[in-house]
Formats: sequence, structure tokens, C-alpha cells
Amino acid sequence: MIYFDNSSTTSVAPEVLDVYKQVLSDVYANPDSLHALGRKASSLMEKSRVLIAGYLHVKPQEIIFTGSASEANTMAVVGYALANQSRGKHILISCVEHPSLDHSADFLSELGFEVEKMPINEEGIVTAQEVQKRMRKDTILVSTMHVNNEMGAINPIREIEKVVHSHPTCAYHVDCVQSFSKLDIPFESLDMATISAHKIHGLKGSGLLMKKEKCQLKPVVQGGQQEQGLRGGTQNAPADIVLAKTIRLALEEQSEVYAKVSKINQYLRQELSKIEGAHINSPDAALPFILNIGFDQLTSEVLLNALDAKGICVSAKSTCSSHSANESATLLAMGKSKKAATHMIRLSFSKYNTLEEAKEFIKDCKEIIRDYGLSL
Repeated sequence: MIYFDNSSTTSVAPEVLDVYKQVLSDVYANPDSLHALGRKASSLMEKSRVLIAGYLHVKPQEIIFTGSASEANTMAVVGYALANQSRGKHILISCVEHPSLDHSADFLSELGFEVEKMPINEEGIVTAQEVQKRMRKDTILVSTMHVNNEMGAINPIREIEKVVHSHPTCAYHVDCVQSFSKLDIPFESLDMATISAHKIHGLKGSGLLMKKEKCQLKPVVQGGQQEQGLRGGTQNAPADIVLAKTIRLALEEQSEVYAKVSKINQYLRQELSKIEGAHINSPDAALPFILNIGFDQLTSEVLLNALDAKGICVSAKSTCSSHSANESATLLAMGKSKKAATHMIRLSFSKYNTLEEAKEFIKDCKEIIRDYGLSL
């Protein structure tokens, strides 16, 4: 099997799995319990929090453990809006955000907030100029992805951050799910940021929100004292404990893995350019871990199923919206044709992928076009 769907989820690193099994077996107590085993679970969680804060160059109290990046996105956007609505009700996001953020924004609209969804340009990014143009005195929050999960387009978050912070009543949240451990992220300059463990060879059901102390949030999940009172429910101590190791390993390997994946991406771009009817939808400056492509001869569904039959795992669109309309809203927002938006797939790579797999993929695509493709 060839697994080119790492933006959807990654396999768990063996080192992480080994530690998780041990912690799951030995540290099973509720970390809020006052007995010895509960205190041990709490102590290990706090040690993990301190380590993660060090890796991100923030304070330990600015790390909030969550059950997923979707929860962290919701906590950031909904929680911040509800806590700061006396200062304004205008919120800016892009038109191609992850469903967790997009749906959170729609929920806030129903509560009377004014949410503007900013357009992206032909390169798939929101420019700082676009943000500046739409900022108002009552704008309290701007939220964007760092890296688009379909195209790999990289938003200029450092430039956007400067625009946002030129307005003293506005905060900036960045969804770093697709960029963390792949690009350098200026956490010290961001107000809030989201990370997911299962995108970096960690556990599913594990994520975090980096939230600066000055950012006040209303809890979205009610019911308890956990995580500074921001999320009720018994904490998943084993997952939170091993998150520190997951993050450390990912950051240690960042340069090496980036170089390896770049070679795979460059090879595929080169070989695809030789195939009649092939298109590369990802911009030239996209993150190399994501490559969005298409063939005029094959719809997304046909190509996806044909590759699946050959043991190659890819996606059409973001997995969290894979069961919605069969066209890519991101490609349409970039100004691409409806045909391009219905004839695309997303390849996404990890440290475990190889150049040999990329060569097999090209060979199989040629066979699929020959066997199933419509004539041009």
C-alpha cells in the first residue's frame, strides 16, 4: 500500500506508541483525583505542558490541552467572541477555512456577530492587504489557516499579524494544523494557535490551543475545572502526557523531513508535467507536503477509486468535508474552472514516504488514464 493521505491523518510513530502504551497502563487515574496515582497523572501532565511550552517559546499556562484541533478552533473562535463581544462583534476569517472554524463562524453569525469571509487570490492565500482593507474599529478577531489543507498554499501570517496588531482591540488566531513541524511558526507573536497531534505522527483525539494569557475566553464545553475551567470533562491524561514527546520528535526531524518530502514533490511535479491533460493545482510556492493535482480525462471520483483499487490512498478535498459537494470550493475560490474543481485529488506526504512510491504512483496514473480516461 502507498499512503499519500497524511494531511488527513498520519500513522503513529513507534516511539510515541510505546510511551502511550506504558502510560495508559501505569497512569490511568483521573488527574483531578487527590490520591497518589491521581497526583502522579497530574504531575506528568504538567511536565508535558511545561515541555511543550518550551518548544513553542510560550508560557506553560498558555498551553490548553484539547481533544482535537476542531475543539481548539471552536474554543478559540467561539470562546473569544463570546468573552469579548462588548468590544465589538466583527470577525474576519477566510472563505476556505477548516469546517470547524467555518461552522463556528456560522454559529456566531446566528448569535448576532458579523462575520466576513475574506476571498483568497489565485495563489490560494489571504493577503495582508485584504485583511487591512476589511479591518474596522469593532473587529475583535481575525482567524486564518497557516497552510491550506487542500492546496498547501501558505498564508503570510507574519504580515497578517502586524496588520491585526496595529488594531489594539483585535486578536489573531492561526490554525497551524497543516504547518506545525513543517514550517517555523512565530508563536510568540500570535494570540492563539491550534495544533493537532494526529497530523504529526501522534494520537487521534489529542490537540492543543496555545492561548496567550491576555486572551479571555468563555468555555464552550461546560462542566468542570479542567484546563483553567475552559473544558469540562475528565482529562485524557495519557494522550496529554505523550503529546510532549510527539511534538519534540516532530520538531527534531523538521529539516530532514522537509528536504526528503521536497524531493518527492519536485519529482511528481516534473513527471506530471509530461502527462497530457495533467494539471498541478497547488501553487509553486506551496508547502511541499501537499500536492493538489488533476487530469482532464478523469473526475475526482473515478481517479480516487481507481487509485484505491491499486492500493494507493489519496483524498479528494479535505477529509473533514469529503462527504459534501463533489467540487473543491478552494479551487473555485482561486478562480479555477468547475471542471478543475471536480477533476482533482490531493496527495499529502510524510517522513515515511519514498521516491519509489512516487514513481509507482506516476506509473499507475498512466495506466488508469489509459484504461478509464476519456479522450481529450
